[in-house]
This record gives sequence, C-alpha cells and structure tokens, in this order.
Amino acid sequence: MWSEIVPGGCHWSYVMPRGSRLRMVALDAGANLSMVLYHAREKLERYNMPDSLKAQHTAHYTRGHVLMSDMGRSLASITADTVGWHDPLGALLDHERMLAKYGDHSFHDYRNGMFRSGKDGLLIEIGKYGLSRRDLIAPVNFFSKVAVDAEGRFQFAPDHAPAGSMVELRFDMDTLIALSTAPHPLNPSPSYAPGKVGLAAWKSGPAPADDYCRAFRGECARAMHNADMLYL
Repeated sequence: MWSEIVPGGCHWSYVMPRGSRLRMVALDAGANLSMVLYHAREKLERYNMPDSLKAQHTAHYTRGHVLMSDMGRSLASITADTVGWHDPLGALLDHERMLAKYGDHSFHDYRNGMFRSGKDGLLIEIGKYGLSRRDLIAPVNFFSKVAVDAEGRFQFAPDHAPAGSMVELRFDMDTLIALSTAPHPLNPSPSYAPGKVGLAAWKSGPAPADDYCRAFRGECARAMHNADMLYL
C-alpha cells in the first residue's frame, strides 16, 4: 500500500482498513513509537488499555496479543515481533515535562529537527479527524520496555530495542491510528534525541480460522470473533 519514514519527534496518522498490515521498524536504537487506535467507522469506540491487559493476563505486548476496543473487539493483532516486550503502561511525554527535562529547543534558536512532545503530536493528529483532548487515550509504546520492581515502581529499560527491531500489526477492523516518535516519558536520557521509525503497509486479508493470534488465548479468539461479526 505504502511505506514511510517517520523522523524522531514527529507524528503521523492514517486509516488502516480491515485485513491490512503495518510493519514498524526501529531505524535507530532506542526508538519509541506511541500509538493510539480508534474504530474508523465510529470513533467513540477505541483502544482500551485496561481491558486489553486484564483480558490477556499481561502487563506488556508481544506476538499473539490483540489490542482490544472498549466494545470487546480486536482492533489489531500483533502478528510478528522481534522485540518481545512493548509497553502499554508508560503513557506520553507532555510539553511541560519535555521542557523541564530537555529545556526549550525551538527551531528558531537551534535549527534542529522536530521538538515536540508525544502528547502534543497525537493531539494534532487526532484533531484532523474531529477528535479532541478528551478523546486522547493511553497509547501503546512500541519498542519500549517498562517493568515494575518489587516496590511497585516503574523501571525503564534503556536501549531496549536495537536498530532493525520490528513489530507488525494486522488490523482486524477499519482502524484510525495516530502515532508519535517522541521519546518515552520515562527515558532517562538527558538529551532529546528520539529515533526514527520506518513504516510499511500492505493488504494481507483478514485473520484465517487457524491464525496464531486467534489461538493465542481464548480471550483473543473472542475479541477477534466480535470484530469479524461486524463484517459478515
């Protein structure tokens, strides 16, 4: 369908049709890609992080997991993954935290690349489709790892994904996606140096009956069945 390179700190959006796939590749070590997902036909239905994690008994995503909507349907399935851990818990870097952490690096003064928080980038993208601040949901932070220690504190894993790392989504519904390549909010690096990410999309068809994600858990099968029912 198309391919694209998203520079570090930039943002982008697209409507992915049911039966299409999106391959995301970390072109720089330590890249982060924050993504939010909405049902393209009815945007009040959107990715639900608590339900997805609870139903699949997990605190991170990898191959086999599905990204469920708040209606119990699979928006997308993770069909391939060379990383093994993608963060659903760490939220987004906002403008205030970005300035406190990195200082103000405007293009006017520094002639630099995009210097924008993940939150602002995603608000710009979803605004193109009539959505607003109240519609911004918890993202999936692909290529980033956040674990929880014995005291219940988040622990960020620096350089979790080496350059060339790949993860692939198949869309089980017509899905609006918006993404940002700004740094993860828990990244301890004192420098604003987000990595770029490559994207490639193609049509592969809906999930077959013997699909790996469909068989991964009973909850995954039910979510994918619920999505299939919209397209009978």
